[in-house]
Amino acid sequence: MSAREEIMARIRAALGDAPAAPGDAPSATSSKLGGQAAASAPTSTKLGDGTLVALFADRLVDYKATVRRCGPAELPASVGGALAATTLVVMPEDVPGEWLSAYHGENRRDTGAEPLSVADLDAAGVSVLTGCAVAIAETGTIILDAGPAQGRRALTLVPDHHVCVVRADQIAPSVPAGLARLAEPRRPLTLISGPSATSDIELNRVEGVHGPRRLDVVIVG
Repeated sequence: MSAREEIMARIRAALGDAPAAPGDAPSATSSKLGGQAAASAPTSTKLGDGTLVALFADRLVDYKATVRRCGPAELPASVGGALAATTLVVMPEDVPGEWLSAYHGENRRDTGAEPLSVADLDAAGVSVLTGCAVAIAETGTIILDAGPAQGRRALTLVPDHHVCVVRADQIAPSVPAGLARLAEPRRPLTLISGPSATSDIELNRVEGVHGPRRLDVVIVG
């Protein structure tokens, strides 16, 4: 079987749109690699497990994100601390109001009737506050799928500062486990692994090229 045939077979199997054709089974080499990857992934799947939370937080710190951990009662104070230097907070229309109860600055909700413009989102001192669909401990990745408290994609890609609230029970151990939790896996997804950054050929780091330059993650639970 050619490399192209093997790739297409894996895509079909992942999407579940068509049965795998005879002879589309992965090679012994690919099976071995898959087994190694599974063995290296965190084995705990308990929701809110301290090991997953600690691993997720550690990965975020490696990516130069700011991590705040709190209990449900301390969530407003943690969000307020993350937004302390913010001039204006923008957020999806369904973000719970209590998240901002300790923040006393200006805030605006992005609604379908009155969507914020790119100029509004790109203004100096603007931060965006959202939740997430799922998070992945192994890679320190946050996934947004435009579901509850997440809003449209522009809302989290244009502002310079993103504050994201992640519940401990939203943290999955690995990428496959995280994707399996998505209610609508075929929606356009935004995957965030730390603040937006890239490097040139001399490895000079440049932040804020593809999205927010600063990422604060508040882990609740």
